[in-house]
Amino acid sequence: MRRVILAVTGTVAGLVALLSFRSHVPSVPAGASGASGNTGTSAAGASAAGAAGAGAGQPTPSASLAAGERAIDGNVANTAYGPVQVQVLVKNSKIVTVNILEQPSSTAHDLQIGQFAFPQLIHETLTAQSGRIDAVSGATYTSQGYIQSLQSALDNGA
Repeated sequence: MRRVILAVTGTVAGLVALLSFRSHVPSVPAGASGASGNTGTSAAGASAAGAAGAGAGQPTPSASLAAGERAIDGNVANTAYGPVQVQVLVKNSKIVTVNILEQPSSTAHDLQIGQFAFPQLIHETLTAQSGRIDAVSGATYTSQGYIQSLQSALDNGA
């Protein structure tokens, strides 16, 4: 009988602790609730993440491209959480940079997933030099949209 009382008391205490747990809500920068961010990584490994602001989400103007570079926009891939579109900068048939033109941004969670997944996807793209990359765990739909838009950009540039 004593074991039953201890088991019930322990179960109730565990449920109370579980139900009173409050998860951390990430803070979203003031400008990040807008349209879409622009994330890019160069071949040297430097990465930059810009909040939605002046010029964010816009294709790179051809005047700012280095000699021999081409900017190729991929098609918009519609995912369950929103559109994903990438732009690939190619120089001498080599992928130099990938910019995120559109990403799911309707919730703070969408932005958090993008901040986590896109740098990994871009790194894999620069390493593989193709659209044959693995999806990021926990960001399956976003990864599939990225890969689809990336492949369309590579197909358009061929």
